[in-house]
Amino acid sequence: MRMKIQVILSFFCSSTSNAFVIPCDRRETSNLNASTNSDNNEIAQQLNLSTRRKIFQSVVLTPLLPSVSNAMYTDPVTRIVLPSEGEVESALGGLDDNPFENLDKASFSRLDQTADTVFYKDPRFTEHIDDNAVELATRYISNILHENDSVLDLCSSWTSHIDKSTAQKLNLKRVSGLGMNEEELKANPVLTDYSVVDLNVKPDVKLPYEDNSFDVVLCQLSIDYLIHPLDVMKEVSRILKPGGCVHILFSNRLFIQKAVGLWTGKDDLDHVYTVAAYLKFCNGNFASESIEARDLSTRKKKGKEKMIQGDPVYVVRAKKYVG
Repeated sequence: MRMKIQVILSFFCSSTSNAFVIPCDRRETSNLNASTNSDNNEIAQQLNLSTRRKIFQSVVLTPLLPSVSNAMYTDPVTRIVLPSEGEVESALGGLDDNPFENLDKASFSRLDQTADTVFYKDPRFTEHIDDNAVELATRYISNILHENDSVLDLCSSWTSHIDKSTAQKLNLKRVSGLGMNEEELKANPVLTDYSVVDLNVKPDVKLPYEDNSFDVVLCQLSIDYLIHPLDVMKEVSRILKPGGCVHILFSNRLFIQKAVGLWTGKDDLDHVYTVAAYLKFCNGNFASESIEARDLSTRKKKGKEKMIQGDPVYVVRAKKYVG
């Protein structure tokens, strides 16, 4: 099973009383740099790190802990290991065993357990990824929309990354937004209607739409905050038309205090696999063979690896059964 139990070191900061974690990766490598720091060597030996990297550090821990290994390509902002070119597209092999069967509640708990209505009370009219990543997301969405589509932007805000001219050109029948902040939703220029709904209140989520309502469902930069992702994805399957598609776009930029533990303890390839598993095991009507992943990130065209430039952007998508 691809998603293995990860060894986690918990640290408690006396000044904030917050718990932080450092996860250990699952992918193997034959070339790990030896650390010159004896303490780091001892930790590595104890954790039996025969994996692709030794330890990747959570962004909140970067200033607190010494670097263990610089052997792998890591995100300069989050210190998360980034995928090489082509890895995302091939990350879904072996998506057979349900990784969520034996997870405890901590996997979907968060550092900040206060109600999301409090956290999202004040509008945030800002992008949470850089300008280049915004352009990549907008271009992708423009390419997957078709004339007269009905679209749901799940976990929407003041922008849906749908170009207004594209929406007009395609004569989109409907662009519905479902989000947490009414001021943000009112400011979204492409929405034809909106609903304010907290998807994290209870597990038996019900989206306020009829069966088979939408050709496309978008979920952007929010999948990491859902504490009932399987229930939500099952509902997405219900409201999609047969043959309709869900497109889940994400990065590794986030409000870490609101992201679920299952997400914060993993790197980007794990994120890709996790999202695909949500679609596969939500008991919805997604065709397993239709689940696929794409790396939309911009890469530098030099060196042995085409490294990601700026904020990464990934998408996992799936199609609802026809018939």
